Amino acid sequence: MKKLNLIITTLITVSILFSCKSEQEKMENRMKKFITEFEAKSIPLYREQAITSWNANISGTDEDLALSEEASFEYTKIFTDTEAFNELKEIKESGALQDPLLVRQLEVLYDAYLGNQVDTGLIAAKLRMETAINKKYLNFRANVNGKEFSDNQVDDVLRNSKNTAELKTVWESHKQIGPVVAQDIIALVKQRNLIARKLGFGNYHEMSLKLSGQEPDEVTAVFDELDNLTSENYKSLKKDIDAYFANTYRIKPEDLGPWHYQNRYFQEAPEIYPVDLDKYYEKQDPVRLAAAFYDGIGLNVDAILAKSDLYEKPGKNQHAFCTDIDREGDVRTLDNIKPDSYWMNTILHELGHGVYFYYNDRNLPFTLRDAAHTFTTEAIANFFGRLAKNPYWMKDMGIIDQAEAEKIADNCRKSLRLEMLVFSRWAQVMYRFEKSMYEDPDQDLNKLWWDLVEKYQMLKKPKDRNMPDWATKIHVALYPCYYHNYLLGEVLASQLYGYIEANITDSKSLVGEKEIGTYMKEKIFMPGMRYYWNDMIEKATGEKLTAKYYAKQFVQ
Repeated sequence: MKKLNLIITTLITVSILFSCKSEQEKMENRMKKFITEFEAKSIPLYREQAITSWNANISGTDEDLALSEEASFEYTKIFTDTEAFNELKEIKESGALQDPLLVRQLEVLYDAYLGNQVDTGLIAAKLRMETAINKKYLNFRANVNGKEFSDNQVDDVLRNSKNTAELKTVWESHKQIGPVVAQDIIALVKQRNLIARKLGFGNYHEMSLKLSGQEPDEVTAVFDELDNLTSENYKSLKKDIDAYFANTYRIKPEDLGPWHYQNRYFQEAPEIYPVDLDKYYEKQDPVRLAAAFYDGIGLNVDAILAKSDLYEKPGKNQHAFCTDIDREGDVRTLDNIKPDSYWMNTILHELGHGVYFYYNDRNLPFTLRDAAHTFTTEAIANFFGRLAKNPYWMKDMGIIDQAEAEKIADNCRKSLRLEMLVFSRWAQVMYRFEKSMYEDPDQDLNKLWWDLVEKYQMLKKPKDRNMPDWATKIHVALYPCYYHNYLLGEVLASQLYGYIEANITDSKSLVGEKEIGTYMKEKIFMPGMRYYWNDMIEKATGEKLTAKYYAKQFVQ
């Protein structure tokens, strides 16, 4: 009898195992079939939307903008396929997949489809609204006493003028874009919220974070932690800044306006320490320097630069970005480079994105051939961008000599610390403004903006000003619910620096350290989206994402 029971038990166990294996094999075959069909449809459209977007940002013409809108819609439309989404949903709910690459592709694709399971008419309307707003930004030039000023010209005046009247005029002229786009942006916010609610989310901000693999409460907790870490240091530094500018402009500290802080949003550190980094770059070629540096660490960027658009031209996007056209090596960066420290930082930053894209593992499936998360590529960009203000990097790149490097080292350190703290406070404004705006787009957004600016940046609102200054920041309209990733990127950049310093090289310049390129390729670039972002960070640094290295560098 015991023998019979054993036989029956064995048969049942084998039957269960066979059934599970059969279900696993069935679902994995379905997933493989789905991926094959998805890639056949999506890859050509991915390339088309990338190249038409590139062309539109280069030319700014109605024709190219229309082509970009159409291509973007066609690519997005893939993810609106309800039948395809239901197939992914069945596979996901079966829980039968075991192959790690298939499981990860399922996670990524499921979220991509979920975010588009609404009427295509709603998505098409959103895209049309975004294109119309983008056109207004692209074609806007500040009108200063009857003359058109580009963003670069506005920045030059704000950085260098000592005339309060001129500073105020230029600052206010740049803000003229606000009333032009504000109502359009509010309508777009409501359209995005409508889409989010139809998908079961409270608002678009919540949806954006969750579908990108972030929990809003966790992100807010990081921002609260950073606020606590930086607020007291920032208050002390802000007093130094105000004292410096009061003396510079020969006014009382309480009379300082937002136009006195050397840039449009006080998002970058003002130059209050006696080191003029721009003078070291005025006879340099930032592109040549960046190319030489990246080549020296084993991350050659010649192929990226060959297809990039690097200098100012009419109609062109006045900002900077990097794009991966095909995930097969066609990587490009758009810039408006001038020989100064800002654009030296920017080209190093954008090429940081570029090497992350370019040195991916092309054996990975197309869906996973991307950064682990948007903020992890920001981390690499920030990591390298910081070098533009590093005197040891400047020395080893032949820009300055040893004596000059030692002379400016302390002020460069203070300058970078100030830059990180100023940016940290600005990022608080952007994150909390967007979060609140999507929660209630009908509130007084002008008041919300200045309340946050006064709290986190400690800038005083101009008397009686009631303008949509929030709408002058292009990211609010066209790159929504993303800005927090820049600060998370800074946190991770510090964590990577801490790991490299402890385990790879203690070089202060990083110049010629090929081990850095090898480390980044093997541990960060090539894994792509194979792992959840925090798992990738743990594999690369031995720890989950933590703010302690950021605090060690810039607060403690």
